[in-house]
Amino acid sequence: MKSMIVSMVAAAGLLVAGSALAADMPAVAKKNNCVACHAIDKKLVGPAWADVAKKYKGDAGAAAHLAGVISKGGKGVWGPMPMPPNPKVTAEESKELVDFVLGL
Repeated sequence: MKSMIVSMVAAAGLLVAGSALAADMPAVAKKNNCVACHAIDKKLVGPAWADVAKKYKGDAGAAAHLAGVISKGGKGVWGPMPMPPNPKVTAEESKELVDFVLGL
């Protein structure tokens, strides 16, 4: 009985954590349709943003690099699917997205 209660509490915790991650997606990501290819915690078409944060942790040039990838696109880093350029994303929006991703 005790193990069943512990399991239920753990499962409930995971559900709450998962919904919190989904709710934390910035509005700018939704506005610019980033969510069509990216999620915070799982790979979709593109990498999970949590994985991007891990890859670039401690990299002083990461913010500038990722801002460039957002505006100009990229390929080959996360597999064969290229990221298309997003020239309509403003510099301010790009900074907000990059700061969010690197802060995960």
